[in-house]
Amino acid sequence: MLKILGRADSINVRKVLWLCDELNLAYEREDWGRGFQSPRSPEFIHFNPNATIPVLIDQEFVLWQSNSIIRYLANQYTGEKLYSEHPQKRALIDQWIDWQGIELNNSWTYALMHLVRDSPLHQDKIQVENSIQTWTKNMEILDAQLGKTQAFVTGNEFTLADIPIGLSVQRWLLTPLEHPVLDNVQKYYDLLSQRPAYLRWGNNGQN
Repeated sequence: MLKILGRADSINVRKVLWLCDELNLAYEREDWGRGFQSPRSPEFIHFNPNATIPVLIDQEFVLWQSNSIIRYLANQYTGEKLYSEHPQKRALIDQWIDWQGIELNNSWTYALMHLVRDSPLHQDKIQVENSIQTWTKNMEILDAQLGKTQAFVTGNEFTLADIPIGLSVQRWLLTPLEHPVLDNVQKYYDLLSQRPAYLRWGNNGQN
């Protein structure tokens, strides 16, 4: 059975848990991270020298980095419907997964740490505003893409890319800031909310 190390309220852990539900994969999960066992402990560092969650253990195989984990699971456990083997279709899926992990994720960090986590290290109001503006710009990019597809991120079908993007939309909507009207993002959120796994791991009140 798969083992997942990481607390269930982490956005990166929820990527893996959501995919496991989509693929009907059985797993065991252990709580690691903020409020639980420390990922800086020697036991955890043995699996991931970065001391970050999640970590996937599949028998003797160990993998960290959430986007790498979801790609692996889709490849290993009959996830072809979500992660096309067609080179161009897969490239588009990877493009949006990487965009979430780099552009979108980095844009919200400072604002989230200030507005939600109340971090004493993130109290510079100028940096907060810059983070909000960049985050908003990226959400407008996503809104434009969804306007083209009128469905999911890469087209008419739900794919692996919708997992990190869908969780990011939840984070955007729950963060207390002034949100511009993004009709396509809202329609996308409503569409994802028809999926039981998204209601469990995405549209569930967790930021």
